[in-house]
Amino acid sequence: MTEETELILDEIRELRQSVKDILMTLENETNRNTRIITEGHRDLSRKPDEALTENEKEIYR
Repeated sequence: MTEETELILDEIRELRQSVKDILMTLENETNRNTRIITEGHRDLSRKPDEALTENEKEIYR
């Protein structure tokens, strides 16, 4: 192979590695942030009466 071809192949390898690193970071951050959002909305899956405190029940009545 020519020197120019070698340089191009090296660049392609570096770019592939960079893309893999970016994808891994995105996956990790997305999973972490999704978990945080899910934990914050855990009460939404319960029945409304169970999720409300006594004070909130009085206000709604």
